[in-house]
Amino acid sequence: MRGPQSPDPRTDADPSLELTAFVGRSAELAELASALDRSRLVTVTGVGGVGKSRLAARAAARRASGGPGGRVERGLVELAAVRDPQFVEYAVLEALGLTDHTSRLPREMLLEHLAGRRVLLVLDGFEHLVEACAELTAELLRKLPELRVLAAGRRPLGLAGERVLPLAPLEEGEAVTLFADRALAQGLRVADGPVVRELCRRLEGIPLALELAAGRLRALSPAQLLQRLDDRFRLLTGGGRDALPRHQTLRTAIGWSHELCTPPERLLWARLSVFAQTFDLEAAEYVCSGDGLPAEEVLDVLSELLAQSVLAREETPSGTRYRMLDTVRAYGADWLEATGDAGRLRRRHRDWYLGLAISCELDWFSPRQREVAVRIEAELPNLRAALECCLTEPEEAHLGQYLAGSLWFCWVGCGRLAEGRRWLERSTELESAYERSRLKALWVLGYVAILQGDTGPALKALRECRAQAERSADAMAVAYAEHRTGCLALVTDDVADAETLLRSALERYQEIGELNSNVLMGQVELAMARAFQGDLPDAVRLCEDVRRVCEDHGERWARSYALYVLAYAAWREGATGRARELLGDCLGDAHAFHDLLGSVLAIELLALVTVTEGDPAEAAVLQGVAGRLWPSVGLPLFGSAYYNAPHEQCEAAARRLLGDARYEEGVREGALLDRAAAVARALGRGGVRPLAALPAPRGRVPRAAGEAGKREPAASPTRTGGETAG
Repeated sequence: MRGPQSPDPRTDADPSLELTAFVGRSAELAELASALDRSRLVTVTGVGGVGKSRLAARAAARRASGGPGGRVERGLVELAAVRDPQFVEYAVLEALGLTDHTSRLPREMLLEHLAGRRVLLVLDGFEHLVEACAELTAELLRKLPELRVLAAGRRPLGLAGERVLPLAPLEEGEAVTLFADRALAQGLRVADGPVVRELCRRLEGIPLALELAAGRLRALSPAQLLQRLDDRFRLLTGGGRDALPRHQTLRTAIGWSHELCTPPERLLWARLSVFAQTFDLEAAEYVCSGDGLPAEEVLDVLSELLAQSVLAREETPSGTRYRMLDTVRAYGADWLEATGDAGRLRRRHRDWYLGLAISCELDWFSPRQREVAVRIEAELPNLRAALECCLTEPEEAHLGQYLAGSLWFCWVGCGRLAEGRRWLERSTELESAYERSRLKALWVLGYVAILQGDTGPALKALRECRAQAERSADAMAVAYAEHRTGCLALVTDDVADAETLLRSALERYQEIGELNSNVLMGQVELAMARAFQGDLPDAVRLCEDVRRVCEDHGERWARSYALYVLAYAAWREGATGRARELLGDCLGDAHAFHDLLGSVLAIELLALVTVTEGDPAEAAVLQGVAGRLWPSVGLPLFGSAYYNAPHEQCEAAARRLLGDARYEEGVREGALLDRAAAVARALGRGGVRPLAALPAPRGRVPRAAGEAGKREPAASPTRTGGETAG
């Protein structure tokens, strides 16, 4: 597992504030550092756009790099895009880089993994989630004596012992420096003088207001800016500047910038407010076009909003994306509501991301599998917004069910079982006029629960799915329900029944022409059942067939599980070198996809190979690594005697060769490694290959229907490629 000592890159800075350079604030930084030394909960408060988030991020970065008490771990939790208070804890887990596949409550995992660690947790943008954040913060601070929390918001959390630091706007000199810096970024030099100083005074030193004003310098001189700003203040307040409250000042500045936009720019600004966090150009062109804004003009209008700093551009692993500051987004959302067009735009947003999910599901079984994993990670905030839209509208419950089910590859293949379980449970609790959508959500729910080791709910969901599928004569859903019931039998050691169910499901898939990653996983699971019953040649035959099909289609996720079985067979035959080679390939792919289950299974078997090769000390370390990972997956080795046998063999051999004391020492050493370091250790090299560097597939495969680059969303189920490859 990647713990807080290896924070997600997103914790290093607040992307929403990359537009403005960090200017001045040395006194505030010193005061904040001192407050953090004396108090375990410090909240920076102030008007929107005053620089709370940037100051908190800078203070956290300095503290992480070392201080009076040494280095601390940190995690930045961005809460602006979180709407449901129930997801606050999941946001904290994600920010800390913690992955959990079990049915445990997220708070339980937070308490377990933060215990004994010196961590600074930064909660940013929590205003709309005050109660949930306050309650969580209180318990974490009470039970984790080494934890400190730095919050940034427009109001305090209201907890005992909280140190509140109100953040004032920039002093005049710092405001002028920032304004000149932003002008210089556009290739314009602004001299310090009476006009510029008066402009900065009128904007009251609020960084976002200064940013918006600087964005207009391409068209207006500082004197013209000052004149227009003065007119706008009087228009919006109906009185003198002295009566203007600070919270109104920022809105005035944004409103003034909004009024200076052309009608198409205002329209796009309002419509872009439906996106959560970042978005790409194709999504903007589809969602925001029409009714006064042709799709072919969206790029030009968007470019103008970039030039005016209404939007920021980001280069990410998934390509160029755009971000709107939260305050600017909120202003646009108000305008969108006022036009009466908000509902239609939210539906278009939902349609686009439902189509994206379906096309990504198809592309999961293709040479684009690794691209899908990267893309879906970038789009998760928007997919969550689309799910929320569906599940809060009774007549659209079937779309939410289909979307939650279509994202099975994200929940299962990309290490998000806990989140997927939550969406699937919410969706299946709703009544739906479209039975097929609910059936898909049910079998995916059963699959997720199996991997979490939660057999009761898994069996309940799969039985309901099969019964309803048989009543409605849905052969596809029957096949998937039977397949996953066979998977459940396998991990609960009912191997004979597992083989019967899996063979029947594979025959059903063949009859209806279904071939995708799930089908291939069914064949791998059948191979495991055969191996557990002693028929290694048949297991090898089945997995070599899976390997061939995967390599022909560029599929790497199911292939990694086939390699695991082949490695097990190679070890049984005494070919330890071959087993290690296969496991290295398997682990590299599983780790790149963030598949924690595949990773820990490979590490368990690597430990056995290692002790067989005569290195019991390293085998003990690898068992310690696996022991740390299993609690975040579920029941260790599913509680299965068959899956546990290699572990027991390894432990017995290592203890015999090392003695109990040295064996336990090795296990403790492995348990201290975070997931990235553990995988690097297991692979015997100093680094882990990134997902984008996975080997290319063998040959070329025609692009599946519903390709990800299309302009129109595939918002309805299709039989092409089976249950949309699901």
